[in-house]
Amino acid sequence: MPESMLLATAAGVVAGALAVGIIVLLRRLVVASKDLGTDEERATYRTLHLASRAAKHLRGGLGGASGAAGSGGSGGASGAGGAAEQDALRAARHLRALLACESLAIVDAAGQVAIDGDEALADAARRLAAQAAASGKPQLQRRIRLGERETDAAAAPVLVGRRAVGAVVAFASPVRSGLVRATGEVADWVAAQVELGELDASRAALAEAEVRALRAQISPHFIYNSLNAIASFINTDPAQARELVLEFADFTRYSFRRHGDFTTVAEELRSIDSYLRLERARFGARLRVTLQIAPEVLSTVVPFLSIQPLVENAVRHGLEAKEGGGRITITAEDQGAFAQITVEDDGVGIDPVVLEGVLAGAPGEHVGLRNVDARLRQVYGDEHGLVVETAVGAGTLVRMRVPKSQPGRSAEPAGSLEGRIET
Repeated sequence: MPESMLLATAAGVVAGALAVGIIVLLRRLVVASKDLGTDEERATYRTLHLASRAAKHLRGGLGGASGAAGSGGSGGASGAGGAAEQDALRAARHLRALLACESLAIVDAAGQVAIDGDEALADAARRLAAQAAASGKPQLQRRIRLGERETDAAAAPVLVGRRAVGAVVAFASPVRSGLVRATGEVADWVAAQVELGELDASRAALAEAEVRALRAQISPHFIYNSLNAIASFINTDPAQARELVLEFADFTRYSFRRHGDFTTVAEELRSIDSYLRLERARFGARLRVTLQIAPEVLSTVVPFLSIQPLVENAVRHGLEAKEGGGRITITAEDQGAFAQITVEDDGVGIDPVVLEGVLAGAPGEHVGLRNVDARLRQVYGDEHGLVVETAVGAGTLVRMRVPKSQPGRSAEPAGSLEGRIET
């Protein structure tokens, strides 16, 4: 075969290979483009991503709009810096990107401004926000002078119910009708985030109020009886009196601690042990206790003061009124993904009709049961409320069931319970 034909054949092979390579490369680019989605899908993703980034900085409200300058000098706020102020500034940064405006300000009800963009616009933002909040309607202003140049602004009030908590102000040159509408939608979305944050704060306040109510049930009568029991041993058995003073200190220190919404089963049982030792100093042999605890559940996280009120209810309303006293049995069982805690007494029992009313919120005794039941339902859901089995003259059994794994919840570890509660 002539050399020229060989060269032509080789060139054809190379050209064919290049053509195939180009086709494969183009196909990959087309597939990659499809993986990224259409323009509309990418725009939707970007919008949701920016809204999600801003949301976490708005749950604390707009009251922190008086922040310090942002990183790189791109934005700032009027007033002293702080975590809340930085949150407002970070939210403004994401909302500015969302609206694609030149500058964006978040102004709270007190006139504090967090602005991402040109800080010289803070006064104009404050004035427009006040007008929007007062009228409850969006505001538009043209030709705001900034030295040698001008800009426009659209402001929309942030309304939680009928209450104006601030405003969102967007600056651009010029402000078109689309930006005015978008600013109003963003302000409504910001209001929803603030409202959700207020709801979270209300729930936290409710939980704290419930814990305070449980603490209030540590009755003056119990404290008076405990101190009397301690006093009775001072002359006859000083060592016993000293031990009871320490138990009283441990019990009150735990019950009135100010940190943590959650504790462990072990720590709760330690407090129960101190409580029962003080009660046994008064009841003597009339109060008998049986403890059956699976070691696997000791580290299980439970709401603070969730087991102790059940034991106190058994003593005060179950055994105290029973001639000859009785026995309390405390059991903690490992049930796979759950820990089940039961408190049972062989006391006077509860009228089921009365119990139903108490758990429904009716006033009366056994308030501890109602508060614990409400807190368990709030934390874990209605399926984790207390289960109570009782009848007049037949004693009472109270059962609670909580997940052993609770991501995001932690409690300080407690010491060993070995040898603490006697049977």
